[in-house]
Amino acid sequence: MLNTTRRAALGALGAAAFALAAGPAGAAPAQQPDHWQIPVHTKTLANGLTVVISPDASSPTVGVSVVYKVGMRLEPKNRTGFAHLFEHLMFQGTPTAPKGVFDQVITSGGGNNNGSTRPDFTNYIETAPSSALASMLWLEADRMKTLDFNPTTLKNQQDVVKEEIRVNVQNQPYGGFMWLDISGLAFDKWENAHDGYGSFVDLENANLDDVRAFHRDFYGPNNAVLAIAGDVTPAQGFALAEKYFGKIAARPTPKPSDFREGLNTKERRLTQPDKLAQVPAIAAAWKLPERGSRDQAPFAVLGQLLAGGDASRLYQGLVKGRELALNVSSLYGLTGLWEYDGPSLFTVFALYKPDTTADALLAGMDEEIARIVKDGVDDATLRHLKTALLAEWYDDAEMFLRRADRLAKLQALWGDAGVINQVPGWIEAVTAADVQRVAATYLAAANRSVIDRKPAALLAAPAAKPASQP
Repeated sequence: MLNTTRRAALGALGAAAFALAAGPAGAAPAQQPDHWQIPVHTKTLANGLTVVISPDASSPTVGVSVVYKVGMRLEPKNRTGFAHLFEHLMFQGTPTAPKGVFDQVITSGGGNNNGSTRPDFTNYIETAPSSALASMLWLEADRMKTLDFNPTTLKNQQDVVKEEIRVNVQNQPYGGFMWLDISGLAFDKWENAHDGYGSFVDLENANLDDVRAFHRDFYGPNNAVLAIAGDVTPAQGFALAEKYFGKIAARPTPKPSDFREGLNTKERRLTQPDKLAQVPAIAAAWKLPERGSRDQAPFAVLGQLLAGGDASRLYQGLVKGRELALNVSSLYGLTGLWEYDGPSLFTVFALYKPDTTADALLAGMDEEIARIVKDGVDDATLRHLKTALLAEWYDDAEMFLRRADRLAKLQALWGDAGVINQVPGWIEAVTAADVQRVAATYLAAANRSVIDRKPAALLAAPAAKPASQP
């Protein structure tokens, strides 16, 4: 989803984090001492760049993440897809390091790199042997200073992004409707609702002045977080950050518009044709708790209960039990449950059998939700859900690249990378009553938006004639 496809994929980036250091309203106390304490050291340079170091000498490698606090919500109107286009441009060279140097330096040393654009941030990540750390930081600082702004590169990358849209959306069955179109239906404000991939017209209208202004406004050190995890000490990491980034001047950053939205009060429905789909599909989305809400950790448990694999309520109820759906999966907007800084969605996506209906599938979902609201979840199941979430949380932090990226996102979105060590306690403190409360509050039909995506041939077929009367 909006990952730069020309570079080798690095796997799913780890979920970012949960709340401020003190925790969200009503949060549980800090985690128990037996939890893994990930080392976190933070320093802010004079120019506003926040640096996070997580030392771990278990492998002679490092992961680096630079997160800029800008994404699709902040891109200019009439320039949909511009934040993503700009992510591509960041790999096209600078006056000092021409196009190709960035990739060549990192990959020749056994490393790899990537970048992605999300509603609330754009991140750039690298991993390599620790001996290459200075080179990676030099490269990141170089493109933070400026880029090689030229019309040839801009036109090339406009074409690359358009081709990515063709491949990933226009020429794919279902075309990402469960993470693109559903936002346009569920949200009211342009910042939340528009297509972050962008229209071809908007992409083509982006010019060099737009590019220069975007870099000036959003790619300064005071709007960024640098995180390093792995074989580096805090003293080494801070010294290298000061050496390569310290002389980059801070730049004014535009104040974002108010893109807050409350829960919806009436269900929204849309039917779409799909010329490439063989079977119909449904995307049902509910607005999530606000960032920092006491309901966010309980929703993590609820999401795992409802759609966290083959043992989940929706899989067992709709695929196995009622045999209405062919599969069931879930996603949290364009990011993850912990990685948003504005309105986001919990979306259930399912392919369903042509001999049933979207209404039948929704009725089945409502039955499973009603069971949770009425009966809650038993202690054994609750323990299992928490264990699954904690295992994923810790497993993700094992890889230096993912740990660095999570820490950078935590710092950028929540203002404190140290909450990586508090999230487990918040998850463990969730009660059955908490799960019931969030199910009743957020998974109400009034807060739901639904897209029924049908094969175009199925929609075009004439309706069956009623049987003749005797």
